[in-house]
Amino acid sequence: MIKLSQIKAGVVGWPISHSLSPRLHGFWLNKYNIEGAYLSFAVAPEALGDFISAMPDKGITGLNVTVPHKESIFPFLDEVGEVAQKIGAVNMVTLREGQLYGSNTDAYGFLTNLQQKAPLWSAEQGPVVIIGAGGAARAAIVSLLAEGVPEIRLFNRTRGRADKLAERYDDPRLKVYDWAERSQKLSEISLLVNTTLLGMTGQPPLDIDLSLLSPLAVVYDIVYNPLVTDLLKQAKLRGNPCVDGLGMLLYQAAPAFEAWFGQAPMVDQDLRNYMLGGL
Repeated sequence: MIKLSQIKAGVVGWPISHSLSPRLHGFWLNKYNIEGAYLSFAVAPEALGDFISAMPDKGITGLNVTVPHKESIFPFLDEVGEVAQKIGAVNMVTLREGQLYGSNTDAYGFLTNLQQKAPLWSAEQGPVVIIGAGGAARAAIVSLLAEGVPEIRLFNRTRGRADKLAERYDDPRLKVYDWAERSQKLSEISLLVNTTLLGMTGQPPLDIDLSLLSPLAVVYDIVYNPLVTDLLKQAKLRGNPCVDGLGMLLYQAAPAFEAWFGQAPMVDQDLRNYMLGGL
């Protein structure tokens, strides 16, 4: 048995009861027979700075960061990695020799899930459409631009937010269009990504017409509750390759678990089944 009972990690947010991270990391701790602990920390925004600075005293080696702290945590860290800076959000904090290092694994999780579930897709196949302009959209944009896609067509119900993203990344491949054009701009694309909450349980579905979409184009929905959203149902009926959002959640957690507990975890069907049991 790996004796790591002194290793304590967790997830911080406000509220925090919705987080699946304890279930996910708990599965891996049990699978690899590691005696470490992964806990939930409900921390109000006004208390975040004090909580983060007290990590060493509390014996906390690492933290996942969820809403509403992903952006507000920056001032409380000693160093922030390049990807987190590009995305503008931190989802992972690691204590290294007394220093607090912030990083972001959402882009890694997004791209790895895509590569695993749609192995025939490649960046050079054509333009990409991204729906949404929030944190998940930023992670998708950063990973896809780095991967070398020729064009990203960005749509958001509030165009101003999409325009701000285009200004942020200042890349000619990132082009913003009006929300009303979202269905017309699906022709010739290789990948359609929904990064919004549309389609999630309790939310309205994403209203989009897939008739111009190539049957070879991959449809990727980051929503994982339900696992098969209305968008993915439409795409499956057309025969399009589909990628659900659960894998992104699982893959983004893997680098954190390895960093804190010293074990590279597997993302496999057993894990997916276990996590689906918690939805």
